[in-house]
Amino acid sequence: MTARDPASAVVIGASGGIGGAFEQALRDEGNFAVVHGFARSRPGAHHLDLTDESSIAAAAALVAQGPPPGLVIIATGLLHGNDRGPEKALRDCDPAWLAQAYAINAIGPLMVAKHVLPLLPRTGRTVFAALSARVGSIGDNRLGGWHGYRASKAALNMMIRNLAIEEHRRNPRAIVVALHPGTVDTALSRPFQGNVPPGRLFDPERAALQLLDVIEGLKPSDSGKLFDFEGTEIPF
Repeated sequence: MTARDPASAVVIGASGGIGGAFEQALRDEGNFAVVHGFARSRPGAHHLDLTDESSIAAAAALVAQGPPPGLVIIATGLLHGNDRGPEKALRDCDPAWLAQAYAINAIGPLMVAKHVLPLLPRTGRTVFAALSARVGSIGDNRLGGWHGYRASKAALNMMIRNLAIEEHRRNPRAIVVALHPGTVDTALSRPFQGNVPPGRLFDPERAALQLLDVIEGLKPSDSGKLFDFEGTEIPF
């Protein structure tokens, strides 16, 4: 990933496996003057809780001190908790769990966009990317189940399309995308790795680098779409 002018990069969810790998890769590459890593578990100025808009606003205020962000990555997601997993059938659906999935997978990223997208330059290539999932694709859904995760990621995909349209009016070279990282060896996927084909379970470092390569190859005409780790578009 290259930045033509001095710019910052922002990673939301930097304490997670893939988020931390994004943050480290961007620091190692050295193409951004500043790399901000925010997470719920981090103290002080780099604390950001997706369910607390005031913490998102505070993080955005730090980013606003400059240099302006040229790349923003939201590397967060909720698939299961200590006592809850993805629903296998309709009878498993619980209102509180569904609301939590939407809060983390859809509403939180939208609030990040609300506070951070206005900080991106009005000219030049910029990228705002959020981790989504293939199972959030309505057109690709052939198995059903996982109601909350699928539906909340589908909601995220719609928000990405909306944001892309709105951001294009502000900067025609802006790119707003959703990204599917594949199955990454993190806490999110660990209970569900048994059926992953050989060679398709990625370590976080590889997953981050693959997606940074995808980001590098995106064009403004790709804005508003969902891409996998190989750069292939996934239908919404």
